[in-house]
Order: sequence, then structure tokens, then C-alpha cells
Amino acid sequence: MNQTMKQKFKPEWILRIIGIGFFAYLFFGFMLIPCLNTLTSIFTTKNAAGETDPFAVIRFFLAGTMGKYVWNSLKLAILLVITVNIVGISIVLLTEYFDIKGAKILRLGYMTTMIYSGVALVTGYMFLYANDGILTTALQNAFPNMNPNWFSGFNAVLFTMTFACTSNHMLFLRNAIRGIDYNTVEAARNMGANPFKVLWKVVFPTLIPTLFSLTVMTFITGLCAMSAPTLLGYDSINPEIVRLAGSSTADEAFPQARAALLSIILAIFTIVLLTVLSSYERKGHYLSVSKTKAKLQKQKINNPVANVLAHIYAYILFIIYMTPVVMIIIFSFQTYSAIRSKKLDITQWTTINFFGQQDYEYLTSRGKYKTRVGAISGLFSNESTLGGIKLSFILSAIAAALACVIVVVACNYIFKKKKHKITGVILEYALLFPWLLPTILICYSYRTFFNSTAVWYVGNQNLYFEDKVRLLIIMAYTVTKLPFSLRMVKASFYSIDEELEDAAKNMGAGGLYTFLHVKLPIIIPSVLAVFALNFNALFTEYDMSATFASKYGTSYAMVIQAMCAEEGMFGYNVNASGRRCASTVFIMLVSGLILYLVYGVGSRDLGERLARRERRMKAIGKLTAPFRKKKEAVSKL
Repeated sequence: MNQTMKQKFKPEWILRIIGIGFFAYLFFGFMLIPCLNTLTSIFTTKNAAGETDPFAVIRFFLAGTMGKYVWNSLKLAILLVITVNIVGISIVLLTEYFDIKGAKILRLGYMTTMIYSGVALVTGYMFLYANDGILTTALQNAFPNMNPNWFSGFNAVLFTMTFACTSNHMLFLRNAIRGIDYNTVEAARNMGANPFKVLWKVVFPTLIPTLFSLTVMTFITGLCAMSAPTLLGYDSINPEIVRLAGSSTADEAFPQARAALLSIILAIFTIVLLTVLSSYERKGHYLSVSKTKAKLQKQKINNPVANVLAHIYAYILFIIYMTPVVMIIIFSFQTYSAIRSKKLDITQWTTINFFGQQDYEYLTSRGKYKTRVGAISGLFSNESTLGGIKLSFILSAIAAALACVIVVVACNYIFKKKKHKITGVILEYALLFPWLLPTILICYSYRTFFNSTAVWYVGNQNLYFEDKVRLLIIMAYTVTKLPFSLRMVKASFYSIDEELEDAAKNMGAGGLYTFLHVKLPIIIPSVLAVFALNFNALFTEYDMSATFASKYGTSYAMVIQAMCAEEGMFGYNVNASGRRCASTVFIMLVSGLILYLVYGVGSRDLGERLARRERRMKAIGKLTAPFRKKKEAVSKL
């Protein structure tokens, strides 16, 4: 009996019970119950007489103006699918399939959207094209009758998001094209097909699964857009949900229930799209290739006119991608007066937008001069921006790490319980549950459900009150990153040789010891890559933090967005535009470093790393050879 009890209460068993309990608490407490509360709130609305009217919000939706937000989001999503696919497919073909001069430089330009996105990217485009932007100012000087507000509304959002959303094409479609068997392309060419016919008949059919997935991802991105519509003034679903969430019944009719209804509509669209995608993937798409796969070689465009047009198109896109990046970097080193006038002045180079503080003297309406101490401040010397960086860094790091830990433990349990498929499937689908819902629905549900002291399983604490909102942000960050982390980490578990685990068991190692000393070292590079990508996305995240807007939860992205609205008011925050440029440069450096570590150093296999190390040692040996010879000569004497 004692032996049985000892086996039952082993550390592995205790940890398993704790893990199951924590996961059940996470799923029901922070995924299912808050979202169900949002759903039921639609049908518990009370009318003016104080009576519950289950269909009041729906009638309001059908009779009022709420439908325009749904239509605007649908219109943006549909057109975005067309424009993003046109631009995304073309930039991948220009850099990976066709022989275009300067393809390596073009590729770097096209990939700039991977190092800055969201609110940072939108503000970058506004810096050029807004009513006081650099290019708009230059065009107004050339054409005085031009409308300075041309870059706003739907057209501005569509233009900005078209170039912002091609990152997925550069990641996934690029890999798909690189994986094409060149033997099939060469066979078609030998049969007399021209390059464009080969592209249409041979290459594109192999890319259909990838393109379908990218289309669905783009559609959902357009449907759930937040940063661009908010900053560029376009009435879509997500900004309206955030606005209604902060409103009250004194301002308008049942705003919370209307926000809930819009969230549910987004969820329905997302579920339908993911269902279609899953159904399409289950059909399977296969391509017969030769037994010896050949690396794809770039195709020359033989028609001289088509070749010239392709090069012109490639470099026009390059200019569109690179101009915001170059201008932001240059103007981040300019004084506030040069930035305000949108004129580059080589005599006004400064690092004040990054470091240090300066006083600002200005003339008041009464004709007196006043001095604001420290009104001109750098990114790392300004209290609000530095506070936003610290808060976003800490919250993003905790959430990214927590998502990885949960998923690693879950994947280990799923693979250990292969024989009990039902248990593994339930756990896996529970972790994928957040993918069925738009991010804004999860965040809105948290905001409304936990803004109360009646939630017993969080100790009857109001988690939306003061600094407790940071815990809500961490949970929202973690929950929304679980599905992506699961897909990535689960793939790494397939690389573990089962014989290693069997060998450890035969030597008497327990399950916990085997996991920590055998499995974890194998999957740790993939886990670190997932952590880096999660952190990269969350560090500049705007949509979720905007839903939890408060002085205790002001993220870095929200600080950036507020900079220009505050610029120069009462002589404070004078160089906000310059500090915004510096913030974007800082984001580019952080994101670029992380992407290099993940896709540069992290993607090299062992052989490549050893070869690089050998080359490094040879180079060091050549540099130190004269000193070694001199030392040997001295020692002989």
C-alpha cells in the first residue's frame, strides 16, 4: 500500500495534476466564460422601461448605422485580398523566380515591413502622405490647388495595408517558390513553353495551397484592421468596438451590447473562414516531382520590352517600400523645426530625438516669453516613452514566455498520450480555440467581464482597476499567442527520436528527468524562435492595448500614437514628431535583431555553423600568425 502511494505521489504525477488544473482554469476562466458572457450580454439588454428586450440590439443594428461598419470592413477585406495578392505575388516572383538585376537589394526593401508594423508603420506612411507630410507638402508647393487631406479614409487605409500585409508573402510564398522542383520547369521549357506560360501552367498550381492560406489570412487581417483605420479615419468594426467599449448609456443607447454584437459578427466571419480553410486543407494537394529534386533557377525574361517593364515595376515598388523607412531614419536625426517644416536641413543634425533634454522658449498669447524646462526630450530621456518601452518590454516578455511554457508542456502531454487520442485532441483544440475568435472579442470580453468584483475565481478582484489591468493585458497577450505557438512547437516535437526517450526509460530515468534532459535540449532552438517571434509581435502591439486603455496600461504603441496629438500643446512635448521617428527606428533595430537571430543565426544547421566557425578560426589564425612566429622566435632564443 505504501509503495503504491509513493508511486502515485511522484513529482511527475503531482506536476501533471497541477498542470491539468491550471490549464482547466486558463481555458474556462480566460477563454470560454468571458466570451460566453459577451454573447449573452447581447440578449440581456434592457429598454427605456427597464424591461429586458432580447432583440433590441439586433433591431438597432438593422435600423441604424451599425451595418456600415460591417460593410466597410468587408469592403476593405475583399479589396485587400486583391491588392495584397497582386503586390505580394509580384514581389516574390521578382526576387525569387525571374532574373531581375539587383534582386538582393530589392528583397531587402520588400522585407522592411517585417521590421516595423502596426502603428509604427502607419505613422511612417503618415509622415510622408498626411496633410502636413513631406511628400504632400512638396506636392502642394508644386500644385497649390491640391487637396492636402487626400491621404485619409478608405483609399489611404487600402494603400497602407496593401504594402504592410505583404510580409506573409515574403515569408511563406517565398519558401513555397524556393521549394519548387526545377526539373518540372525545365521540362516545360524544353517542350517550347515560354516563361510566362510555365509560370501559369506549372508554377502557380503548386502554389495554390499557400496562396489560399495567405488569402484567408489577408481577409481576416482586413476584417479585423485596427491601427490603420483608427489613425487614417476610416469607420470599420474594430475601432468602433473600442469606441463603444469606452462609452456609457448616458452617451448613447446600450453601447456595450452593440460592441458585443459587432464582436460576435467578427467571430462568425472568422469561424466560417477557418472552417473553409480546414476543409480545403483536408482535401490534400500533391505534386508529382522527379526523384532527384533540383534547385530552382531564376528565369530570364527574353522579351526586351517585358524585361524593361518588369525592372521598372520592381524598382517603383522598391521606392514605395523604402521611402518611408529612409525618411524616418533621416528625420529622426533632425531638429524639431526641420521636422515641423518637413524640410531636410543638413546643418541641423542632432541626436536629441534619441538622447538628452533641452529647454524650449516660446511666445505666449500675451506677448511674453516662457521657458519649458525639458520640453524637448529624447526617446530614452522622455518619461512617457521610456515608461511605455519598459511596460511593453516586461508584459510582452512575460506573455511570450508563458505562452511557450504552456504549449511545451501541452505538446509533451499530447505526444505522451498518443494512444489516448481523445485526450490529446481535446487539449489541442482547446489551445487552438483563440484562433476561432477575433482578438478584439477576447480583449473586449476581458474588459467587460473582469471589470467587476463579482468574479470569484480571481479572488473577487476588479482586474480592470488601476495597475491590475496589466495582468489582463498579459493574459490577453498569452491567450492570443497560444495557437501560433502550438503549431510551431508541435512541429519541433516530431523531430525527437522516440528511441532516445526509450533509452532514457531503460536506464531508469523518470518522465520529468527525460523531458528536461532529453527532449527539451532538442526542441529549445524552436521554442526560443517562437518566443522571439511572439515578443516581436507583442512589443509593438496596438489593438489589444487600445482596448485596455488606461494610464496603468499604456503600451509603447499607444505612446507613439499619442505623441503627435500632444505635440507642442502649451509648450510641452515639442519634438514629438522627431521622437516618434526615433521610436520607429528603435523598433526597426529591435525587430531586425530578433529576426536576424531567428532566421539568420537560428536557421543555420550544425554543419553550416561548424563551417563558419572553421572559417572564423582560419581568419583569426592569419591575423595572429605574425605574432605567433615572433613569440616562437623569442622562445627559441
